[in-house]
Amino acid sequence: MLATLSIRALPCDLVDCEATCGASRASNGKVAALMTRRTPRRTNSKHESDMLSTEPFWQSQYSRPVDLPVTAALPEQVDVAIVGSGYTGLNAARVLVKSGATVSVIEQETIGWGASSRNGGIATPGIKRPIKAIVEKYGEEKARAFWQASLDAIDLLEEIVATEGIDCDWRRRGHVYLAYKRNHFDAMQKSVAWYRDRFGHEVRAVSPNDLGAEIGSQVFHGGLIDENSGCLDPAKYVYGLAAAVARHGVLLHEKTILQRVARDGDRFSLQTSNGVLRAKDLLIATNGYTDRLVPSLKRRVFPVGSYIIVTEPLPVELQKELSPKGRMFYDSKNFLNYFRLTPDGRMLWGGRNDLSTDLNLQASASLLKAQLVHTFPQLEGIPLTHTWTGKLGITFDLMPHIGRVDGIHYALGYGGHGLALATYLGSEVGKLLAGQISSSPFAEIPHQTMFFYRSEPWFIPLVARYYRLVDWIS
Repeated sequence: MLATLSIRALPCDLVDCEATCGASRASNGKVAALMTRRTPRRTNSKHESDMLSTEPFWQSQYSRPVDLPVTAALPEQVDVAIVGSGYTGLNAARVLVKSGATVSVIEQETIGWGASSRNGGIATPGIKRPIKAIVEKYGEEKARAFWQASLDAIDLLEEIVATEGIDCDWRRRGHVYLAYKRNHFDAMQKSVAWYRDRFGHEVRAVSPNDLGAEIGSQVFHGGLIDENSGCLDPAKYVYGLAAAVARHGVLLHEKTILQRVARDGDRFSLQTSNGVLRAKDLLIATNGYTDRLVPSLKRRVFPVGSYIIVTEPLPVELQKELSPKGRMFYDSKNFLNYFRLTPDGRMLWGGRNDLSTDLNLQASASLLKAQLVHTFPQLEGIPLTHTWTGKLGITFDLMPHIGRVDGIHYALGYGGHGLALATYLGSEVGKLLAGQISSSPFAEIPHQTMFFYRSEPWFIPLVARYYRLVDWIS
């Protein structure tokens, strides 16, 4: 089990960065001068954590629009019913309604309540399963299709934002994959030629001596730069997407709990807390929030917690020092950290902690703050304002999947890449249901399950301990 289940992932699903160029790594004197000018409020970490908001930062900055066009009453029937109002469900709905289908999106909370408004707002190439492992498992041709899909996903996200006029602070500034240990950078250097020769994809290694042009930290041993990555405000994106699909004719139903699914002739009958809805096709798009309503689907995905903190807004000079080019960042640990500057100049810092979904949020903030200050001593004493969490959807083969169980369609398993991949797979499954395409690479691979997992992911603590050890010895 432990050999199969790796937790290394690019950040979630998990960045708009106001880019400022030309600043290099600051000397200790410059850091001291900046901190003196700012005279930050020194905080006691225990008391500070007691005062932090546990509302997701993005939702607190841009709450659900009061004029979002939701519909209280369910229609009698539709062509397609979609359960889940995140990136997957809304993008599937967008494709379907444009093809002429009638579509209802059912959400048990409010629109975009889950990971789609809680993530770090980072869109990077790749899939949770390492690309070399994908080559070994599926062959180079199929691996190339998966890799290209991850690139196309970022382009699609950019296209949707532009086409639908969604104001979500989208920027394409690239990311830096940071070597946490010296031997990690050796592997990064070798991968430059591998990506170029196998996939025609250009990445650039940056040495420890040159890393100061990218990040104002001394703890890393080099990095790998990919210019394809983008960033945004996830709450603005999901609410803007919801408004767009509603304009196209999709019906959005909030606070509607799906209680039972049954066959009714050639249609599904959905018993909900707000009545019965009949649909020719049913799509489950709940990823890390998938429950036991469809037991055969629950076995195919399990939740992992990702946790985030943000600081108060930083002075412009300090922003430039920490992130001279407005990049996104994540490191090479299995228990990785991902981070970026927000549009209003805060440092956002995320991580997996112990993989559980129910860690105390104040305790989580203390753990993450220690990691943050270790990486950026300049932020010692800078207050935090928010601490929150969201659930990733992980599959046992670490691959996203499009599939069908008991006649019910699904798309899930993004493993921290949901911003771009959920947008892409949602669109793909929408095209499949609309008959616009006949297949997708993500629908052509078997979906692995494990005999020991039916409902609760009891194995998560064991996996967490194992990879803590791997990070220590690697």
